[in-house]
Amino acid sequence: MKLLIVGVSYRTAPVTVLERLSVPTGAAPQLLDALLSQEYVGEALVLSTCNRVEVYAGVTAFHGGLADIGAVLAARAGYSQNELAEYLYVHYDADAVHHAYRVATGLDSMVVGEAQVLGQLRDAYGRAVEQDAVGTLVHELMQQALRVGKRAHAETGIDRAGQNVVSTALSLAGPVAGRPALVNGAGSMGGLALAALRRAGADPLYVTSRSPDRAARLAQLHGAVPVPELDLSTVDLVVTATASVGHVIDTGHVRGPVTILDLAVPRDVDPAVRQLPGVRVIDIAQVGDAVRSGAGSGGSAAASAALADREQVERLVAGEVAAFMAWLRSADVAPTVAALRARADEVVAAELRRLAQRQPELSEQQRAEVARTVHRVVQRLLHQPTVRVRRLAAEPGGDRYTQLLRELFDLEVPEPGSVAEIPEVS
Repeated sequence: MKLLIVGVSYRTAPVTVLERLSVPTGAAPQLLDALLSQEYVGEALVLSTCNRVEVYAGVTAFHGGLADIGAVLAARAGYSQNELAEYLYVHYDADAVHHAYRVATGLDSMVVGEAQVLGQLRDAYGRAVEQDAVGTLVHELMQQALRVGKRAHAETGIDRAGQNVVSTALSLAGPVAGRPALVNGAGSMGGLALAALRRAGADPLYVTSRSPDRAARLAQLHGAVPVPELDLSTVDLVVTATASVGHVIDTGHVRGPVTILDLAVPRDVDPAVRQLPGVRVIDIAQVGDAVRSGAGSGGSAAASAALADREQVERLVAGEVAAFMAWLRSADVAPTVAALRARADEVVAAELRRLAQRQPELSEQQRAEVARTVHRVVQRLLHQPTVRVRRLAAEPGGDRYTQLLRELFDLEVPEPGSVAEIPEVS
């Protein structure tokens, strides 16, 4: 089984494509079922955020796995595979590990260093585990990616490399202090929006959600007022970031001049709202343009510090990728070594049975002593080669030693089983 990541992101596709591929929480089980029903996909995880949709998979063959995942994603988006291929990126083996770690650390985010993606990655992993879609390979990748992400934020200044998406969007909205503001959505993005608005001095501050209990908890946490329904009449700044599959703000909701930050994918705001007088809509595509142009990046000293932080995390990621690949090569040889020892035990057992048939006069004690002696000889013969092959397998190119063992001794090695653990991320 090999690692394969196939996806689209704000770097490769417009928001319209991301919207068509977006996977709400309720749709994840069906998509995972579709992936696992493919011939070459043995395990899978789907990460869907406002900036990316990615499949992390364990596949038995690169080209077959790529075709299988591409077919499922194309069907999801309503494209042909050739149409979708224009927007896809592919990462395989060590490159897949490198990409996963860059995602987890925030290096690959629209706003470098944002920590929200770490929680999104953990949630995606949890959903895959609940559906028994994750095996040993993707499990270990997620365990290590989440750990590396936590290391990056704890040991470096990557958080300073850029503010989160909300803060960048607010910088496009103009002065915030003293403006009445509403947050629509009580998910992780809604919490970030409330915190950013409070820091920026928005007042009064309201929050609404389809889940009143969650809205009430967020309001209490951030000093906001929970409101039972979407009402734009008393505010002039709105941040909307729901997980709805359709528009939640249309022309009927707008009563007067207002600035709306639409940070959802799919987008929450009906395009017709942009045509209303006094209304300004800033969506995730515009935020991405601002990030790429360097808007709000601060002075040269801040930019130099941010660059140093990114370089530090890149070095951390490179070292962790090397460690993971060494583990992977070592883990690949372990079942083969176990199969070799099992084969040796089978041969010894067969020879001892033949001895018992040819020499029936041997006592039980004599037979036991012969068995111990033969087992000791076999174990000593196997010890040094197996220790050596484990060491060699951990080095670059070490997978060839595993394959050689299997071919030399005609070993059948089963694939590792699935797991049911979810790593904790605080």
